[in-house]
Amino acid sequence: MEQKEIKNTPINKVKVEEPEAKVWYAIRVTFNREMKVKDDLDLRGIESFIPMKYVIGTRRGRRVKKLVPSIHNLIFFHIEPSVMKEYKATTKLPIRYIMNPATKKPVVVPENEMKNFIAVAGTYEEQLVYITPKPGQFTRGDRVRILGGPFEGAEGILKRVKGDSRVVVSVTGLVAVVTTSIHPSLIEKLPKEK
Repeated sequence: MEQKEIKNTPINKVKVEEPEAKVWYAIRVTFNREMKVKDDLDLRGIESFIPMKYVIGTRRGRRVKKLVPSIHNLIFFHIEPSVMKEYKATTKLPIRYIMNPATKKPVVVPENEMKNFIAVAGTYEEQLVYITPKPGQFTRGDRVRILGGPFEGAEGILKRVKGDSRVVVSVTGLVAVVTTSIHPSLIEKLPKEK
Protein backbone atom coordinates (compact mmCIF):
# COMPACT_ATOMS: atom_id res chain seq x y z
CA MET A 1 0.00 0.00 0.00
CA GLU A 2 1.30 3.37 -0.94
CA GLN A 3 0.92 6.17 1.60
CA LYS A 4 0.28 9.71 0.50
CA GLU A 5 1.70 12.57 2.42
CA ILE A 6 -0.92 14.94 3.75
CA LYS A 7 0.25 18.49 3.52
CA ASN A 8 -0.60 20.89 6.27
CA THR A 9 -2.75 23.43 4.41
CA PRO A 10 -4.92 26.14 5.90
CA ILE A 11 -8.64 25.52 5.71
CA ASN A 12 -10.65 28.29 4.12
CA LYS A 13 -12.90 29.74 6.75
CA VAL A 14 -16.44 30.10 5.54
CA LYS A 15 -18.40 32.94 7.05
CA VAL A 16 -21.58 31.44 8.45
CA GLU A 17 -24.34 33.94 9.04
CA GLU A 18 -26.30 33.63 12.25
CA PRO A 19 -30.00 33.10 11.70
CA GLU A 20 -31.98 36.31 12.20
CA ALA A 21 -33.59 36.40 15.65
CA LYS A 22 -37.36 36.71 15.95
CA VAL A 23 -38.71 39.75 17.78
CA TRP A 24 -42.17 40.79 18.95
CA TYR A 25 -43.67 43.66 16.96
CA ALA A 26 -46.74 45.56 18.14
CA ILE A 27 -48.95 46.07 15.10
CA ARG A 28 -52.03 48.25 14.59
CA VAL A 29 -54.79 46.71 12.46
CA THR A 30 -57.57 48.93 11.15
CA PHE A 31 -61.30 48.27 11.00
CA ASN A 32 -61.27 45.52 13.69
CA ARG A 33 -59.66 43.03 11.30
CA GLU A 34 -57.21 41.60 13.84
CA MET A 35 -58.72 38.08 13.53
CA LYS A 36 -58.34 38.16 9.71
CA VAL A 37 -54.69 39.12 10.14
CA LYS A 38 -54.19 36.34 12.72
CA ASP A 39 -55.76 33.77 10.36
CA ASP A 40 -53.40 34.90 7.57
CA LEU A 41 -50.38 34.67 9.88
CA ASP A 42 -51.44 31.21 11.08
CA LEU A 43 -51.66 30.01 7.45
CA ARG A 44 -48.10 31.27 6.89
CA GLY A 45 -46.80 29.66 10.11
CA ILE A 46 -46.06 33.02 11.77
CA GLU A 47 -46.59 33.21 15.53
CA SER A 48 -48.87 35.97 16.77
CA PHE A 49 -50.83 36.94 19.87
CA ILE A 50 -54.08 38.82 20.35
CA PRO A 51 -55.29 39.47 23.91
CA MET A 52 -58.77 37.91 24.06
CA LYS A 53 -61.71 37.85 26.49
CA TYR A 54 -65.10 36.22 26.77
CA VAL A 55 -68.23 38.35 26.43
CA ILE A 56 -71.83 37.33 26.89
CA GLY A 57 -74.09 38.19 23.99
CA THR A 58 -77.42 37.15 22.54
CA ARG A 59 -77.87 35.07 19.40
CA ARG A 60 -81.35 34.06 18.21
CA GLY A 61 -82.76 34.90 21.63
CA ARG A 62 -80.21 32.78 23.54
CA ARG A 63 -77.32 33.93 25.67
CA VAL A 64 -73.96 32.88 24.22
CA LYS A 65 -70.39 33.23 25.43
CA LYS A 66 -68.07 34.48 22.69
CA LEU A 67 -64.28 34.92 22.60
CA VAL A 68 -63.38 38.37 21.22
CA PRO A 69 -60.29 40.63 21.15
CA SER A 70 -59.81 42.52 24.44
CA ILE A 71 -58.13 45.43 22.68
CA HIS A 72 -59.39 46.07 19.20
CA ASN A 73 -56.95 46.81 16.38
CA LEU A 74 -53.90 45.40 18.23
CA ILE A 75 -51.92 42.26 17.39
CA PHE A 76 -48.39 41.14 18.24
CA PHE A 77 -46.21 39.37 15.62
CA HIS A 78 -43.25 37.14 16.60
CA ILE A 79 -41.18 37.30 13.44
CA GLU A 80 -37.74 38.00 11.99
CA PRO A 81 -37.31 41.68 10.96
CA SER A 82 -36.63 40.81 7.30
CA VAL A 83 -39.71 38.57 7.11
CA MET A 84 -41.79 41.29 8.79
CA LYS A 85 -40.63 43.86 6.25
CA GLU A 86 -41.53 41.51 3.38
CA TYR A 87 -44.92 40.61 4.92
CA LYS A 88 -45.81 44.26 5.47
CA ALA A 89 -44.84 45.14 1.89
CA THR A 90 -46.82 42.28 0.30
CA THR A 91 -49.96 41.86 2.42
CA LYS A 92 -53.21 43.46 1.34
CA LEU A 93 -54.43 43.46 4.96
CA PRO A 94 -54.57 46.86 6.73
CA ILE A 95 -51.60 46.70 9.12
CA ARG A 96 -49.09 49.28 10.29
CA TYR A 97 -46.29 49.40 12.80
CA ILE A 98 -46.86 51.09 16.13
CA MET A 99 -43.99 53.56 16.17
CA ASN A 100 -41.84 54.63 19.11
CA PRO A 101 -42.15 58.44 19.05
CA ALA A 102 -38.68 58.93 20.54
CA THR A 103 -36.74 56.69 18.12
CA LYS A 104 -39.17 56.90 15.19
CA LYS A 105 -38.73 53.11 14.77
CA PRO A 106 -41.29 50.31 15.09
CA VAL A 107 -41.98 49.23 18.66
CA VAL A 108 -40.22 45.95 19.44
CA VAL A 109 -41.48 44.36 22.67
CA PRO A 110 -38.78 42.69 24.80
CA GLU A 111 -39.17 38.90 24.94
CA ASN A 112 -39.56 38.85 28.75
CA GLU A 113 -42.28 41.54 28.74
CA MET A 114 -44.18 39.64 26.06
CA LYS A 115 -43.82 36.34 27.95
CA ASN A 116 -45.28 37.95 31.09
CA PHE A 117 -48.04 39.69 29.13
CA ILE A 118 -49.07 36.44 27.41
CA ALA A 119 -48.96 34.57 30.75
CA VAL A 120 -51.64 36.89 32.12
CA ALA A 121 -53.60 38.06 29.06
CA GLY A 122 -53.60 34.55 27.53
CA THR A 123 -55.77 33.15 30.36
CA TYR A 124 -59.00 34.79 29.08
CA GLU A 125 -59.73 35.54 32.75
CA GLU A 126 -62.98 37.49 32.83
CA GLN A 127 -61.87 39.82 35.62
CA LEU A 128 -58.79 41.14 33.81
CA VAL A 129 -58.76 44.90 33.33
CA TYR A 130 -56.88 46.37 30.35
CA ILE A 131 -55.54 49.88 30.66
CA THR A 132 -53.58 52.08 28.31
CA PRO A 133 -50.56 53.60 30.01
CA LYS A 134 -49.88 57.23 30.64
CA PRO A 135 -46.23 58.29 30.65
CA GLY A 136 -44.54 57.17 33.88
CA GLN A 137 -47.63 55.30 35.13
CA PHE A 138 -45.77 52.02 35.76
CA THR A 139 -42.62 53.35 37.36
CA ARG A 140 -44.02 53.41 40.90
CA GLY A 141 -44.69 50.35 43.05
CA ASP A 142 -42.81 47.18 43.75
CA ARG A 143 -41.81 44.72 41.05
CA VAL A 144 -43.30 41.36 41.98
CA ARG A 145 -43.58 37.77 40.76
CA ILE A 146 -46.79 35.77 41.21
CA LEU A 147 -46.08 32.48 43.00
CA GLY A 148 -49.33 30.56 42.51
CA GLY A 149 -52.66 30.37 40.75
CA PRO A 150 -53.42 30.86 37.06
CA PHE A 151 -50.87 33.71 36.74
CA GLU A 152 -47.99 31.83 38.39
CA GLY A 153 -44.57 33.01 37.18
CA ALA A 154 -45.79 36.31 35.71
CA GLU A 155 -43.89 39.41 36.79
CA GLY A 156 -45.23 42.91 37.05
CA ILE A 157 -45.80 45.93 39.29
CA LEU A 158 -47.94 45.72 42.40
CA LYS A 159 -50.67 48.40 42.32
CA ARG A 160 -53.94 49.20 44.00
CA VAL A 161 -56.67 49.08 41.36
CA LYS A 162 -60.35 49.34 42.25
CA GLY A 163 -59.40 49.10 45.94
CA ASP A 164 -57.56 45.76 45.69
CA SER A 165 -53.90 44.76 45.41
CA ARG A 166 -53.36 43.63 41.83
CA VAL A 167 -50.38 42.97 39.60
CA VAL A 168 -50.05 45.12 36.49
CA VAL A 169 -48.23 43.40 33.63
CA SER A 170 -47.35 45.85 30.90
CA VAL A 171 -45.92 46.04 27.43
CA THR A 172 -44.01 49.30 27.86
CA GLY A 173 -45.75 52.27 26.30
CA LEU A 174 -48.53 50.22 24.67
CA VAL A 175 -50.88 48.35 26.94
CA ALA A 176 -51.15 46.78 30.35
CA VAL A 177 -53.29 44.09 31.84
CA VAL A 178 -54.30 43.98 35.50
CA THR A 179 -54.83 40.65 37.26
CA THR A 180 -57.68 39.88 39.59
CA SER A 181 -56.91 40.60 43.25
CA ILE A 182 -54.06 38.45 44.48
CA HIS A 183 -53.51 37.33 48.06
CA PRO A 184 -50.20 38.67 49.49
CA SER A 185 -49.00 35.11 50.21
CA LEU A 186 -48.88 34.49 46.44
CA ILE A 187 -46.61 37.45 45.69
CA GLU A 188 -42.82 37.64 45.93
CA LYS A 189 -41.04 41.01 45.86
CA LEU A 190 -38.30 41.27 43.23
CA PRO A 191 -35.19 43.46 43.43
CA LYS A 192 -35.47 46.84 41.70
CA GLU A 193 -34.17 46.91 38.13
CA LYS A 194 -31.16 49.09 37.47
